[in-house]
Amino acid sequence: MLLDYGRLTTREVRALTRLDDSKVHDAEQREALYPLVVRTAARVAVTSRCVRGIDERGLHVTNLAALRDTLRRVAVPDCICLVDGFRVGDTGHAQQAVVDGDARSAAIAAASVVAKVTRDRYMHRAARELPGWDFESNVGYSTPEHRAAIAKLGITDLHRRSFQSIAYQQLAIEA
Repeated sequence: MLLDYGRLTTREVRALTRLDDSKVHDAEQREALYPLVVRTAARVAVTSRCVRGIDERGLHVTNLAALRDTLRRVAVPDCICLVDGFRVGDTGHAQQAVVDGDARSAAIAAASVVAKVTRDRYMHRAARELPGWDFESNVGYSTPEHRAAIAKLGITDLHRRSFQSIAYQQLAIEA
């Protein structure tokens, strides 16, 4: 994500100094940062992949492909793409892996916020369509309440069948 602070007020620029790994912010803080990031960014792209594709190709391979696609959409000629932690494969642009990138790079932290807010909003919509799985509060993470809902109600089309976690194994879910 390419950031251009010239579009913001001094107060908004100060607010962006809080940019960090999205996991260190609560949902309300991320939502407050989101419009500032979007207004500041020269380009924003979000790529999502379907559950079926993740199950067929695997999460890691699917994530790398999504990251490559996203970088191709936001990169400009002669740029260096900063990537959180590791290279993602050929994008046609130079890359620099930054360990703990979301804590060390404003662009990576901004991308982290956009990704997390986008996913949370999607899960809140899913909660309205699929009541009972507590997506509005667990946003798809394996919480004890979410595992209890799966044990009681089964899995939905949003649940990955290939997900290998102790939580899923304990529930003996039929894929």
